[in-house]
Amino acid sequence: MFVYEKKLQYPVKIKNPNPMYAKFILTQYGGPDGELGASLRYLSQRFTMPYPELRALLTDVGTEELGHLEMIGTIVCQLTRNLTVDEIKAGGYADYFVDHTTGIYPSAASGTPWSAAGMQSKGDVIADLVENLAAEQKARVTYDNILRMVDDPDVRDPIIFLREREIVHFQRFGECLEITKEKLDRKNLYAINPAFDK
Repeated sequence: MFVYEKKLQYPVKIKNPNPMYAKFILTQYGGPDGELGASLRYLSQRFTMPYPELRALLTDVGTEELGHLEMIGTIVCQLTRNLTVDEIKAGGYADYFVDHTTGIYPSAASGTPWSAAGMQSKGDVIADLVENLAAEQKARVTYDNILRMVDDPDVRDPIIFLREREIVHFQRFGECLEITKEKLDRKNLYAINPAFDK
């Protein structure tokens, strides 16, 4: 069961709209390494995790990623509020605007719509944890790239927070991998099924 607290995990207060920023920040909403895919990945993987502490962590991180999704949606909304048609055209937001006006739609910066094909839930503890480690690093790199492109401190501040959370999640999934190694027969660490390793 989820309890919704009616506030963002970190404040978003952007004074100056900027459709160019919105266009590429939107990728963290529904892009290949974005928060939507991360939340669904972790909340799906938790069901087959063999240890309660791993299930708990995936539930916690998956829920937190939903909060990050809300933050990205808020950032994009604030960056696109009250834009004129000229600002939309000049900011490179016209293609998106034609399809979605300024609604928040899960897509990559390229315009490719979100797809579940970009996330994995294998049901194998090692495969899923390694997938999650990679996913957190890819998300961190995307935030790094956004920070390279953005100079508005009102936009950078919540992006820096989100980037830091990706690092924490990476560390937590690393801890889960260590827990798994301790609990599995090391000979079968990558096979998991001892019947395959006779």
